[in-house]
Amino acid sequence: MAGALTRRTRPARSAAGTKTALEHWEPDGSRGRSGPFAKAYSRGITDELPEPSRRRRALPPAPFALHGAVITPDGAWSSGYVTVASGLVDRVSKRKPSDIAVLETDGVILPGLLDLHGHPEFNVFAAWEPPKVYANRYAWRRSKPYQALVRDPQNVLLTQVPPKTQTRYAEVRALVGGVTGIQGASGASTASSEPLVRNIDQWAFGAHRARSLIDLPSGSFGKEGFDRIMERISDQDVNAFYVHLSEGRRGDEVSAKEFRRFIELGAATPATNIIHGSALTADDLHEVAATGCRLVWSPQSNLRLYGETTLAGEAIAAGMLVALGADWLPSGSTSLLGEMKVARRELARQGHPIAAADLVAMVTSVAARVAGLDEHLGAIAVGRPADLVVLERHQQDPYENVCLADPSWVELVCIGGDVTYARADWFGQLSGAATGTTIEDLTAWGKPMRLDTGFQGGADVPSLSAVRSALTAAYPAVGPIFA
Repeated sequence: MAGALTRRTRPARSAAGTKTALEHWEPDGSRGRSGPFAKAYSRGITDELPEPSRRRRALPPAPFALHGAVITPDGAWSSGYVTVASGLVDRVSKRKPSDIAVLETDGVILPGLLDLHGHPEFNVFAAWEPPKVYANRYAWRRSKPYQALVRDPQNVLLTQVPPKTQTRYAEVRALVGGVTGIQGASGASTASSEPLVRNIDQWAFGAHRARSLIDLPSGSFGKEGFDRIMERISDQDVNAFYVHLSEGRRGDEVSAKEFRRFIELGAATPATNIIHGSALTADDLHEVAATGCRLVWSPQSNLRLYGETTLAGEAIAAGMLVALGADWLPSGSTSLLGEMKVARRELARQGHPIAAADLVAMVTSVAARVAGLDEHLGAIAVGRPADLVVLERHQQDPYENVCLADPSWVELVCIGGDVTYARADWFGQLSGAATGTTIEDLTAWGKPMRLDTGFQGGADVPSLSAVRSALTAAYPAVGPIFA
């Protein structure tokens, strides 16, 4: 999914003889040729963002251990203990610690999930029923339903709700589904403050080493920013470059030309994360695999918009690292856990069935490698940030339990040791009965849960109730989180 574009009446050809992004569909607001929507979301992130202010950590008052089935880098244990101290994983053991409090979860403990493709600001909208199958993303981006359901309401929200409100709402949506890191939040909306969940293509662990583009440059349009990204990749200062590519049906001429332009520009690098690539042929995938490119796959959105999705099984067979992203709510999955189920079915249909452990890796360890953050995220290991999820256990095999889970199974989420979302009783126990304006009780799929949105520090951080009220006052049709 990407920024809104509208037709130019008199396109001018670039020197190379191909249409520029402007010549296909020009960035637009509601009716004129500019607007908050286009200005905020069509440009990607081509330069290093300023370092955000640090939030005041609401760490538990004492170390604690979680007991349950544990997914470790070396395999799944049916019974294990994960000790958390000072925001880090302090110990992973099959032996019960005797010196700290132990929470008996009776669940499955795994690394926080990483959603490597999304447009969080758009996840305030309800699910969309596309009226037809489209040839490519440019076709639906210029459609009247898209304008009415997404672009026009977004222009209203951007002018009537406080900055970051939509991002905060989307981060809560991700968090309650077990996600501790997302890609795709607009740098314009999140760069000045530390987020609730990690914005992994922005500042992470003391550096900003990722970049992103919505549209490839063509002619002179967007070329300067693209060249800066390529220079930083060459200097090894950037290790993850997210770019939308060939999002459409195989055989679509526009998508095929876009792929050739991608190759001609030299954009295929070991740092490049191709988003979608649904129109790429098996030969195309083998070509980019040879350059070290990775793939971020969003099958649900592809299937709903184009009637088909990326040949992800072929990409895996070609040696590409493949991670998942739930994309945006109007056509994507409501959670990354839901996206995993679509991916599993689609890989089986493509003749490439995937083992449960490998599917879990696509949203944990493999996703961390794709994001260039595998030294920090994606695994429960001593010394790493305690980004953890606990799921209800309904299956004997811990991996299969994760694959079959939905957000209602989420019992606990920690980010850097912070207890951010948990069963109400667990939250009170682990946080030392902490209270505050950002901590509130929720009913999530019939379960009493507690959430803390205090991710920026200070007195002006809104609760989920305040965020929801601001959104629904400007746009009553906001899509619900707990549905």
